[in-house]
Amino acid sequence: MELEWQHLKKDELAAKTFEDELDLAYAVIDGIQTRGEKGNYSIQRVRFNSNSSA
Repeated sequence: MELEWQHLKKDELAAKTFEDELDLAYAVIDGIQTRGEKGNYSIQRVRFNSNSSA
């Protein structure tokens, strides 16, 4: 995981600025997709339920 994050930061996110956390999140999603396409492996996005009943 750490190695993938390192490559994502170096190859996909380097020298970019983001207005807010949402822009960063979208850039990470796009970067992961791009790395998957370059590496010829499939990417599946998992969404967690953020609604809590506490």
